[in-house]
Amino acid sequence: MQHAVITSAVRSPIGRAHKGVLATMRPDDLLARTVAEALARTPGLMPGHVDDLVVGCALPGGEQGFNIARIAAVLLGWDHVPGVTVNRFCTSSLQAIRIAAQAVRCGDADVVIAAGVESQSRLTHGSSDTWPDTENPAFRTAGRRTVRRSQANAGPWSDPREQGGHPDPYIPVGLAAENTADLYGITRSDMDAYAARSHQLTQTALDQGFHFGDIVPIKTPDGTTATADDCPRTGVTQQTLSALPPRFRPDGRVTAGNSAPLSDGAAAVIVMSETYAQSHGYTPLARILATAVSAGTPETEGPVPVGATRTVLSRAGLSLTDVGTIAGNEPFAAQILAYCTELGLDPERMNPHGGSIAIGEPYGAAGARLTTTALATLRHDDLCTALVSVVAAGGQGMALLLERTS
Repeated sequence: MQHAVITSAVRSPIGRAHKGVLATMRPDDLLARTVAEALARTPGLMPGHVDDLVVGCALPGGEQGFNIARIAAVLLGWDHVPGVTVNRFCTSSLQAIRIAAQAVRCGDADVVIAAGVESQSRLTHGSSDTWPDTENPAFRTAGRRTVRRSQANAGPWSDPREQGGHPDPYIPVGLAAENTADLYGITRSDMDAYAARSHQLTQTALDQGFHFGDIVPIKTPDGTTATADDCPRTGVTQQTLSALPPRFRPDGRVTAGNSAPLSDGAAAVIVMSETYAQSHGYTPLARILATAVSAGTPETEGPVPVGATRTVLSRAGLSLTDVGTIAGNEPFAAQILAYCTELGLDPERMNPHGGSIAIGEPYGAAGARLTTTALATLRHDDLCTALVSVVAAGGQGMALLLERTS
């Protein structure tokens, strides 16, 4: 079986939803520009060499509908390049990378572009998950319990399966974060401290130009060119965060400050077989050692990627102490702190150059963006291995293990 390698990885700037640099940008145009740049950064690789384009998108409706992967290919003039859109919520583009790696490993493809895109700003033009009366009535009791838990004095969370009931797969992710905080005893102070760290590390990275080489300049409809993320805020401290009110429960701990902002963005990576790369003179950035998926109750999502993390480490014959850097999505501080608790992992090892609480998290692009950042960290910090971990709505998680090759 062949090894799968990554030869380039890029991302767009990440814009704050509805008022940021990408708010007027159609997601299919954003995706096309990002994918084209990923291809261009593997010199000599042409569209005719691409066997497939796999794109993750968490809400594939409206302007993100119509199989946005194929729309992007046709926009680029790549009529001969097939395209498929996959949805595993925030793990969607990590799933795209997994599909690409699997196709390459088994010999079904030589070159696959794996990408992700999400535009919260453009959901006003349609979304896949907002049509009235489409939730399965089997979960009505679970939904009523979620409503009760969104009120003050909800009491400790317990798994409804223990009483023979369904969990709520439609639970707002912020309430799942509140349940996670309840279950793991994560305090508001813990969450704000982690969030402040994310903001401060992000500012340091921006000052150092850490992300600059990975960002694709995007020309927006008004003629300006977006070249930098606009979600990060300066001067964020644990004290300033402590003044913010809870968002999902009157007596809750999850706030806008210890959560990732709604955002727009895209990311793309080129995946090919190591043999193909060698025979055509392409220099791989990293080898994909292993990927895995895991799942748990939708009502506490934070620890769910733990299973996938343990699986990729086992498949590669490694332990957490062997991993040089860890990139994890930060939808909420509670989720990533629960993940660290389950693994006995020091949170200081997570996202050493800042995370999505500060940068933003375009859902469908999260995994590919984290992969791009993990590769940049390997280069910048001169490390050998990187772990990418993503938690997603519905109680799913994914992990990807990379080994630097250049």
